[in-house]
Amino acid sequence: MSISVLIADDHEVVRTGLAVILRDEADIEIIADVSTGQEAVDMAIELRPDVVLMDVRMGETDGLDAVDAIHDQLPDLPIVMHSMSNNPTYVARSIALGAWDYVLKGSPVHELMAAIRRAAHGESPPKESLIQTVRAAMSENRGKCDACPELTRREIQVLRHLALGLSNREIGRSMDISLETVKEHVQNVLRKTNATDRTQAAVWAVRAGMGA
Repeated sequence: MSISVLIADDHEVVRTGLAVILRDEADIEIIADVSTGQEAVDMAIELRPDVVLMDVRMGETDGLDAVDAIHDQLPDLPIVMHSMSNNPTYVARSIALGAWDYVLKGSPVHELMAAIRRAAHGESPPKESLIQTVRAAMSENRGKCDACPELTRREIQVLRHLALGLSNREIGRSMDISLETVKEHVQNVLRKTNATDRTQAAVWAVRAGMGA
């Protein structure tokens, strides 16, 4: 059985290039390609592909919003993000929203093929991959933080998420805690770091070496 793939990318040249590359892979079949996040949501629900290959930044509904919407309906559908950007915030948001992997568009073709096959077979990305590196930074609630002795371990973890630019909802999903609990932790972090808002707290965290 071949792996059915839905491609979502707002650049036609990228979609065409992927079609050319993937048609030589006997075990991978592109069943549809779309140019917007909303189309990706609609086609994923209609076609139920084995894997979705999703661009991060697209017009209208972008890739991250599409991941969220798809997983509301199909929580187990593996989605591989495909982006030009290695911005840790995009990677972290992808993780929080349930993306399976994150592959840069400049990566060798064999890495993209491997990511699709791993996702289809339920295999985790390798430890040294971009997504696993950022995931480790997000999940770290131990370790030394000389600049923040007042913070609890959980507050340090929340602060790491703030440094990565995640919203309260995304922090809650990433840490598997309620939105109200996130808000409480964020307020404690703001108070203990003397920050007036989450942006200041994020800047403080980055300066303290807590970013990805």
